[in-house]
Amino acid sequence: QVQLVESGGGLVQAGGSLRLSCAASGLTFSMYAMAWFRQAPGKEREFVAASSRTGTNTYYADSVKGRFTISRDNAKNTVFLEMNSLKPEDTAVYYCAAQFTYGSTVYTRKDNYAYWGQGTQVTVSS
Repeated sequence: QVQLVESGGGLVQAGGSLRLSCAASGLTFSMYAMAWFRQAPGKEREFVAASSRTGTNTYYADSVKGRFTISRDNAKNTVFLEMNSLKPEDTAVYYCAAQFTYGSTVYTRKDNYAYWGQGTQVTVSS
């Protein structure tokens, strides 16, 4: 049974930093592309960042480019999202997602991903 468990969320002031983690189990982690999405109240879930299964390829939403960094440790079955220069508009529940792949593809659409975590709340105060 695949499980994704996010952690690291919290309350931070604007300009601050947080590091989210997503621990995966029940899968061969190195065979999965991984991504972070977020959902603010009353809004659709949106793409934030994605990594190919080796971490060689990454992709970011324009809104977070240059501020957020996705990385992964395949030995520890964990994907990270380092968030710097946080803004109030970054406030949302952040979800990690996983999709099996043989290649080095980076997926950016919600429906590309079969497995999801429960989410972790990030609140940025102004």
